[in-house]
Amino acid sequence: MTSTPYTVADVMTTKVIAVTPSTGFKDIATAMERWKVTALPVIEGEGHVVGVVSEADLLPKEEFHEHRPGLVEQMRRLGDTAKAGSTRAEDMMTTPAVTIHPDSTLPQAARLMADRHIKRLPVVDADGTLKGIVSRADLLKVFLRTDEELAAEIRRTVVDHLFPLSRGAVKVTVTQGVATLTGEVRDGDLIPLAARLTHSVEGIVDVHCQLK
Repeated sequence: MTSTPYTVADVMTTKVIAVTPSTGFKDIATAMERWKVTALPVIEGEGHVVGVVSEADLLPKEEFHEHRPGLVEQMRRLGDTAKAGSTRAEDMMTTPAVTIHPDSTLPQAARLMADRHIKRLPVVDADGTLKGIVSRADLLKVFLRTDEELAAEIRRTVVDHLFPLSRGAVKVTVTQGVATLTGEVRDGDLIPLAARLTHSVEGIVDVHCQLK
C-alpha cells in the first residue's frame, strides 16, 4: 500500500576512500585531510572490510607524543597506549568493523549509528565486500525531496489506495516537509491509518490530518 522504503543503497556514497592493513599512519592522516573524512574502511583482498580506522584511533599518538604514560595509565588505557605506539592501520583500526547492508532501511542505519556512537558505516554485501559508505548526512538526503514530490507520493500511495471512492474530495498539500490532508471521506475509520502512512513517507517532517 505504501511506497518502497528508501534503503541505504539509495543514499550511500559509492566512491569510497579506503586503506589497507599495511597503510602507514601519515598516509592515513593525509587521506583523511585530503578527502575531508573522519574515518576510513580498512580492506584486504578483493575489498573485504576488516576494520575501520578513525580520527579517534589516531589521536593517542598525538596525546602521548610529549610524555610517556606511566604504568598505571598504561594498564588503564591499554588500547590507546598500544595505538600510540603503532604505525600501521592494522594495529590502530577498530575491528571487527560495524557495517551495514545496502538493502537496510534508513531507520535501521540511523539506529545502528546511534547505538554504536559512530558517524558513518561501511556498506558491504553478503560476502563482506565494500560497496559504499553511508554517513549521517546521507541519511538526511530524503528530507531534501521537494514538497511537490512528497505531495504526489502521498496522493498516490495513501489517498488513492485508502479512499478510491472519495479521493477527489481529499486535498494534499506539503509545505516545508509538513503534510496536510483535508476533505471528507466515506470511510472515516481509515483516517488514523492515513495519518500514519503519510507520516511514514520518506522526507515527511510532520503531518496535519484534518480529514473528516
